[in-house]
Amino acid sequence: MAPVLQSRLQFPGRPQEAPQAHPTRRNVDSASAPPPPAHPQVPEAGPFPMYGRLVLCSGTANRPLAEEIARHLQTEILPVEIRQFANSNSFVRLGRSVRGSDVFWVQPTAAPTNDNLMELLIALDTLRRDSAGRITAVIPYYGYGRSDKKDEPRVPITARLVADMLSVAGADRVLMMDLHAGQIQGFFSIPVDDITAAHLLAQDVRKRGMTQGVVVSPDLGSAKKARNFAIEVDWPLALIEKRRSSDGGSTRVMNLIGEVEGRDVIIVDDEIDTAGTIVNAAHFVLSRGARRVFAMATHGIFSDPAIERLRDAPFEEIMVTNTVHIPPEKRLPNLRVLSVGPLLGEVIYRIHVGQSVGEMFDE
Repeated sequence: MAPVLQSRLQFPGRPQEAPQAHPTRRNVDSASAPPPPAHPQVPEAGPFPMYGRLVLCSGTANRPLAEEIARHLQTEILPVEIRQFANSNSFVRLGRSVRGSDVFWVQPTAAPTNDNLMELLIALDTLRRDSAGRITAVIPYYGYGRSDKKDEPRVPITARLVADMLSVAGADRVLMMDLHAGQIQGFFSIPVDDITAAHLLAQDVRKRGMTQGVVVSPDLGSAKKARNFAIEVDWPLALIEKRRSSDGGSTRVMNLIGEVEGRDVIIVDDEIDTAGTIVNAAHFVLSRGARRVFAMATHGIFSDPAIERLRDAPFEEIMVTNTVHIPPEKRLPNLRVLSVGPLLGEVIYRIHVGQSVGEMFDE
């Protein structure tokens, strides 16, 4: 059977095959497909069930994304009660039993990071104590991912600590998107799927007919991600060398490796946090003769003072995905948010029925 996601998302540059209806569910891309029922039932296991029925759950960190995933899977989100007591302790109660089910709990751990992380841990423990057959933590954005090594004396490796906490709480596997560093997967003793949004973002660039461009990495740490994206869009690559202050609060651009003069530039990073790095990079490439500058990242974190910096920055457009919920007050006029809901939905389905995830990207 043709890879389902390939035919749906149609990643450019890859051989396309005619979409085929799945034998056990409706073809959601068909214009003639009947609408889902008013109260759809959670579907039973697929043609190669590894566990019980698929159950989708959502925390409070990004409910809209979970709803997009549910629409792709044509299922409902399990009713769950989540609240905080007066003393700020979190509480989770399932609306019905998930005993023996294949449960996917969607919860990015972006700001407020500690609250969202603790809510996720409590939810995993709740599922485990209700005897779920398998529990997958779907974490589109992995908080503390930048604390992945001891880069100075007497500091923690918090990314490893969070990995241990997720396993102890009850996660049997983890699904994430564009980790800050790929080696974080090695911190886990359970299976990890680290999915990239690069194909989706590259497809968007191609659709817009952008040519004569250069992909720029804002620092050497992002060089591999920028290189992979440059391969996807078939553009040359340039690198910016920068140095960060000891407290991590400021950066200074040192050098440009590559040519940007007279070309459109896309600055690629895994996330935009306070936006200092990417804004400095934009000013730098313009000073070297770039024609137009675009910003592109998987995760739009936008911690203060990111919005103020981006509002005054010379970007033609800022492109991110909805792995993190972006409130209306942070949606700038030149901000475009691409949805990863169908992508995550297809990955979840493939995990559930035991199909290859790598086939989606010819890997």
